[in-house]
Amino acid sequence: MATRYGCRIQGATEVALTVLDVLGYLDELPICVGYKIDGTVTKDFPTTVKLQKAKPVYEKLPGWKCDIRGIRRYEDLPENCRNYIETIEREIGVPITMVSNGPGRDDIIIRK
Repeated sequence: MATRYGCRIQGATEVALTVLDVLGYLDELPICVGYKIDGTVTKDFPTTVKLQKAKPVYEKLPGWKCDIRGIRRYEDLPENCRNYIETIEREIGVPITMVSNGPGRDDIIIRK
């Protein structure tokens, strides 16, 4: 939600998702999809005093449990990894066009 807010404020038209390779050991990955404030869930980032009361609402996605370093094509990423990327993309409302999957400068997957 904070990333969606940041993209909206900055006018971002594309996003790069970095260090995706370090998540490969996790069984599940939580994504904040909203905030609960006074019993009501909102998809808007609370920028006012309400932020102090906000409790994150998470969607948990399964991990991919493998090393993705060296993969050069998006289609070759594990399905759970692609689902993670696409869920973030839907939640932030901006296309993720670059995915970093390793420490090297050329460890980048370009998505069209």
